[in-house]
Amino acid sequence: MTKTAKLYRMVMDKHVCPYGTKSKWLLEREGFAVEDHHLTTREETDAFKAEHGVKTTPQTFIDGKRLGGYTELRKHFGHDKKDDGGKSYTPVLAVFAVGAALAVALSLFVYQSPFTVRTAEWFIAFSMAMLAMLKLQDVEQFSTMFVGYDLLGQRWVPYAYAYPFLEATAAVLMAGRNLPWISIPVALTIGTIGAVSVFYAVYIQKRDIKCACVGGSGNVPLGFISLSENLAMIGMGIWMLLRPAL
Repeated sequence: MTKTAKLYRMVMDKHVCPYGTKSKWLLEREGFAVEDHHLTTREETDAFKAEHGVKTTPQTFIDGKRLGGYTELRKHFGHDKKDDGGKSYTPVLAVFAVGAALAVALSLFVYQSPFTVRTAEWFIAFSMAMLAMLKLQDVEQFSTMFVGYDLLGQRWVPYAYAYPFLEATAAVLMAGRNLPWISIPVALTIGTIGAVSVFYAVYIQKRDIKCACVGGSGNVPLGFISLSENLAMIGMGIWMLLRPAL
């Protein structure tokens, strides 16, 4: 027997509610036949809200019971099971995965081999660049999070504003092995300060706080992965000192 759900969503000439579209898709993916009711005017939408005592649309009904909007629908089907306050390493892991894929692709193009010394170098440089880009989306928010645990940032706030620019500069220069007299000192300095700060906050003070590594766009807990980012910068700087040219 086919399961049926009633969906009420805004579909107007100049606005189609994205959550309504996603609710319909989710219901169909879960095997429901959807009775798709369009709310085509603002007056019709307001009347629906008043009738059902809700503040938002879309609204989904299954077996005569109102489940709610898209967020409630996801929870109903078990897609949002979070018991840690929404903390997730997904944003930074996504950066590392894309960085690795780019490094392998470039190595294949240049050296006809997916795994070379340059693959590792590009992986670190590309990952640093993307992490810096995320921080640069909102430097003000990043700096606020950053001074919460960075030892130098707490003592000299301008460093918190400069950090994403320094990281981006070092990453871009390291990707092409350009101006090593700039990139190496910058990577070693910010990497060392960062590693010490994260280690102190997480393993000495035992603090449970958000990492600023992806800017303000995610809720990545400060911990091992945050420490790894800084250790990678230190390692890259030391590697380039030991092998200044390939």
